[in-house]
Amino acid sequence: MRLHWTGLRRPQVPDDVAAVIPLAAGEKLLAWATGEQGLTVVAGRHRLYVVTAAPGSDPTLVLDRPWHLVDAGTWSEEGVLRVVWVDGRPPLRVVLTEPGMLPETLRERVQASVVLAETLDLGGRRTAKVVVRRDLATRRLLSQAVLGTGVRSSDPGVDEQVRAGLARVREQVGLD
Repeated sequence: MRLHWTGLRRPQVPDDVAAVIPLAAGEKLLAWATGEQGLTVVAGRHRLYVVTAAPGSDPTLVLDRPWHLVDAGTWSEEGVLRVVWVDGRPPLRVVLTEPGMLPETLRERVQASVVLAETLDLGGRRTAKVVVRRDLATRRLLSQAVLGTGVRSSDPGVDEQVRAGLARVREQVGLD
């Protein structure tokens, strides 16, 4: 038996889902996964998308965010995809029924957006991260500070240490 090579490494995003995702210049849909309650999570070259389709209704785009706003993503053995955002927005939590290549693609895309990261020890087992990220669509560099659990910018010394950390990583990549 001879197999026919199509050149495709992964199945295409379903047409009805792809139709509601606005593709900007250079964007390409890389991987997708189906989740419970009619959700489809799609990883693009530049952005992460979530499309929902209730039974009997047309698909609707419910999330469209660039990779540089993803702080972290995890995928558990129980099939739960959890995405934490840099800007403090509530995490995305989806139980994936068919994960496909989405978990690996999510990790790769987040890593592709990180140019330089440094963890700050704020004392008392508190930390913060200062990061230079790349907007994968525009290639523009930007800096971010992500405070660890229980850390507030109003805590004594935190704002100063974070500013110094941001200045350090920005200088290392030529932003200042």
